[in-house]
Amino acid sequence: MMDGMATPPRLEAIIGSFRSAPKSLRLQLLLEYAGKVPELPPHLAGQQDLMERVHECQTPLFVAAEHSSDGTVTLYFDAPPEAPTTRGFSGILAEGLSGSTPTEILATPNDFYRDMGLAELISPLRLRGMSGILQRLKRQVRDQQGSPAT
Repeated sequence: MMDGMATPPRLEAIIGSFRSAPKSLRLQLLLEYAGKVPELPPHLAGQQDLMERVHECQTPLFVAAEHSSDGTVTLYFDAPPEAPTTRGFSGILAEGLSGSTPTEILATPNDFYRDMGLAELISPLRLRGMSGILQRLKRQVRDQQGSPAT
């Protein structure tokens, strides 16, 4: 990790499970995370205009980061069921980063997925989409904190 970037523990555990999985099982593991994307809360369900579109993704994906009263951030994703790879990325970020502090999210390396061993299984365009998802979430967290971009 460079520049003091640190991966939050829950996300690091997910990365570790991918890294230790045989190459032949990594894609299946990613697809399992597609089923772990939490349902949108009522105030966001059907309200894509309240979320931000991630244009780096080939499929329509919308994200929102909301600060909670306990100082943590909850991440929301609206990804179509017919886009299992994108939903898988969303599920990984939801499970690995939701409930983290803004500082933890902002410290997550943009290319954390490289350590997961997915580069040989997924196209560079899709990997760029995953990076785009995280970068947009980070910008939302910074904007809500009033922090300058780093």
